[in-house]
Amino acid sequence: MSTDQPVMLPMPRVGPLSEHAPKPIRVVLNWGRRYSLWVFNFGLACCAIEFIAASMGRHDFIRLGVIPFAPGPRQADLMVVSGTVTDKMAPAIRRLYDQMPEPKYVISFGACSNSGGPYWDSYSVTKGVDQLIPVDVYVPGCPPRPEALLHGIIKLQEQIAGERLSGRAISDRLGGAGGVDHGDGYAAAPRYTAHRTASAGEVTRGRVERPS
Repeated sequence: MSTDQPVMLPMPRVGPLSEHAPKPIRVVLNWGRRYSLWVFNFGLACCAIEFIAASMGRHDFIRLGVIPFAPGPRQADLMVVSGTVTDKMAPAIRRLYDQMPEPKYVISFGACSNSGGPYWDSYSVTKGVDQLIPVDVYVPGCPPRPEALLHGIIKLQEQIAGERLSGRAISDRLGGAGGVDHGDGYAAAPRYTAHRTASAGEVTRGRVERPS
């Protein structure tokens, strides 16, 4: 039986060590996180080929601490969405993102993923993956060069270097203070709440039935 009621998920907690550790320890933790990013590539079109090129020997983004081809979303730290996002694909992207553990990050790779690209006026194309999930870094291009992806990864690592990992810090990173309290002591930010509680029917334009 299907329902249109959103599913309220608790705010994830990272752990007491990262919340209360002194700054030198946090620096070490963030250093380890930004140089051990397991990547889940959601390749939808030609930009996915450029992602594969970036992972090969010529560009070799493993040297930056990025580990491609995570076994699945539950083992991934970073989702790279590359290619045209369609309304029919939107529920799958939403589900896979929700399966990723916090802290998690998203890179939108290419014009199609950023804004719909040359297909933006199609009846079936979602005008940017940021309508479905929060995006940390946008990489422009049609398709972008592998070097552009490397630059996007470096920008994301710079962002991770200055992060705090408390539950409240995650809430603030995803939308600012204020929001819905799920009973864990932290109020999920409005942006976080909107993304975490979206149903399959809400992330499309009504042309796709909610999966049973």
